[in-house]
Amino acid sequence: MAIYQFEAMTNSGEEVKDEVEASSQEDAAVKIRNLGYFPTKIREKSAAKQKKKATPGKKGKSAKSFAIGGVKAKNLTTFTRQLSTLQDAGLPIVRSIKILEGQMKPSTLKNTLIDVADDIEGGATLSEAMGKHPRAFDRLYVNMVKAGETGGVLDTILQRLADFREKSQRLKRRVISALVYPCCVITFAGTIVLGIMVFIIPQFESIFASFETKLPGLTQGLIDFSRSLRHSWPIYVAIPFAVYIFFRILRLSLFGRIVTDWLKMKVPIFGRIINKSVVSRFARTLGTLIASGVPILEALNIVRETAGNEVLSRAIARIHDSIREGESIAEPLRQSRVTDEMVVNMVDVGEETGDLDKMLMKVADAYDEEVDVAVASMVSLLEPLMVITLGIIVGTIVIALFMPLVKLMESLGSKASSGD
Repeated sequence: MAIYQFEAMTNSGEEVKDEVEASSQEDAAVKIRNLGYFPTKIREKSAAKQKKKATPGKKGKSAKSFAIGGVKAKNLTTFTRQLSTLQDAGLPIVRSIKILEGQMKPSTLKNTLIDVADDIEGGATLSEAMGKHPRAFDRLYVNMVKAGETGGVLDTILQRLADFREKSQRLKRRVISALVYPCCVITFAGTIVLGIMVFIIPQFESIFASFETKLPGLTQGLIDFSRSLRHSWPIYVAIPFAVYIFFRILRLSLFGRIVTDWLKMKVPIFGRIINKSVVSRFARTLGTLIASGVPILEALNIVRETAGNEVLSRAIARIHDSIREGESIAEPLRQSRVTDEMVVNMVDVGEETGDLDKMLMKVADAYDEEVDVAVASMVSLLEPLMVITLGIIVGTIVIALFMPLVKLMESLGSKASSGD
């Protein structure tokens, strides 16, 4: 088999330069036409260049590299955007995947794309090849690609999928970045207080022991807590892990997931942000699937599995049953009480006008903005709250440490006055 360099034209009139492996020039022409190109020039590559480019034992295939972990959301989003661009330019899907795989650093996604390209060359569709790797491409991703293949608009679907993933990541980054400052302040303040309790309080404890007098209740309580913290620190370290394990075990059951997700949505301040984020994800996912041509019942099943909140998942299941019986989306959505009346009304209008996907996108955009406002408000509220809380803690420690000194000074003063 020899390697032939060729120049060809696409259906849109664009010029393509590439290589193909074939037994003869006629065989090369047949393979080029099978790729969807119209060859204008074919020539055999020189033996020296072929030898330089060939990789022993691999027959031109990329070698997998050692990789640990899953596929990063950022890398998958970048791949989706680049793949949509290449498809919009008219490149064959296998060629596009190999180009993107070739420019990636060793990773799990790179290894996955090698398998995907091999499966497509073996006769599988892109959605079928991606469906074999659920850890990289979830059901939402695979079904949208399948809808794009069925409708012949894969490039458009990939663009929508890239937009969806970028907006979801942008919202997540905004929430995380807003919480970085409060978390850093709380960690720093907690470290200072812990240092006071472990290293400073014992020094005062030895001083107060020399007074040989009864300590005030606040001071004695502070000393007892410091002593407990020093001698029983494994218990205090184990408590957070025990709470974490408890909730992990609780979420293994359906009832536990419902309870914990409901509690998360009802937590003061944070619950409002979680609630709006969940509704925004639901609206954007469902709107993207409907706009991509996925049947409404299949779209609802996908959204239910990717909702990330059991309370909303149960509401989506009721909506699915309602539509299957010929009813609307709005009424079961209203009964779930997961969303406010504005969302229900917009969904109702979207169903009546046939623009449900557009209405859902508007709901998602509106809720994204509300999440931004809620996060900004939360940060503004947390800053003075942290200062006040830290002031109360430090003030309590200072008062507790100085109360015995004041009591001792009063005692000495009374003795001095009685001696006069």
